Amino acid sequence: MSTEMNLVDHLGELRKRIIITLLSFVFSFAVSFVFVRNIYQFLVRDLEHKLALLGPGDVLWVYMVIAGVIGLAVTLPIAALQVWKFVQPALTNIEQKASLSFIPVLFFLFLGGIAFGYFVLFPLVLSFLENLADDDFETFFTVHKYFSFMINLTLPFGFLFEMPAVIMFLTQIGIINPRKLVKIRKVAYFVLVIISVLITPPDFMSDILVIIPLLLLYECSIVLSTFIYRKKLHAQETQ
Repeated sequence: MSTEMNLVDHLGELRKRIIITLLSFVFSFAVSFVFVRNIYQFLVRDLEHKLALLGPGDVLWVYMVIAGVIGLAVTLPIAALQVWKFVQPALTNIEQKASLSFIPVLFFLFLGGIAFGYFVLFPLVLSFLENLADDDFETFFTVHKYFSFMINLTLPFGFLFEMPAVIMFLTQIGIINPRKLVKIRKVAYFVLVIISVLITPPDFMSDILVIIPLLLLYECSIVLSTFIYRKKLHAQETQ
C-alpha cells in the first residue's frame, strides 16, 4: 500500500513539474510573440532583398517559429530547475548544491550554441552556397526556406553545446566518470560525426565547421568530468 502511495506521490510531483514547465513555455512564447516582428527584422537585417511568401500562412509560420525558439531558450533553465526539484530527494546535500549550479551553465551554453550557429556557421554556409550558385542561378529566397535553413543550422547547436554541463552533472551523481568517457571516445566521435552530417547541408565545408567544435566540446567534457570526479573523490575522503 505504501509503495502505491509513493508511486502516486511521485507521479503527482512529476505532473506538477511538467505543468510548470509547459506554462512557462506558453508564457514566454506569448511574450516573445508580442515582439516577434522586431526580432524578425533583426534576423533579416543583412539581406539585400525582402524574403518572398508563397502563401498567406508563411507569415504566421515564421513568427511562430521565432517565438517558439525564444520561448524554448527561456524555458530551458526553468525546465532544468523542475527536473532538479523532482530528483532532489534522491541526492545528497553536496550533490544538490553541485547539480543546482549547473542550471545557469545549461542556459548560457544553450545561448552560446545558438550564437555560434547564427553568427559563425550560418553566414559561412550561406555565403558558401551563394558563391556556389554564382551567376548561374537567380537567387530567390522564400521566408519558409530561409528560416528552415537557419533553424536547422542554429537550434541543434543550442542543445549540442550543453554536452559539457550534462556530462559534469552525470559525473557528479555518479552515472559516468572520465575513464568511461575515454573508453567510449571512438564511439562518441563516430556519433558526433553522424550528427554533424545530418544537421548540416550536404557539403564538406559545413561538415568540417560543425565536426571540429563538437569534438572539441567532447574533449572539454572529459577534462571537466575529470575535475568533478577528482573533487568528488577528495570530498569523500575528507568525510
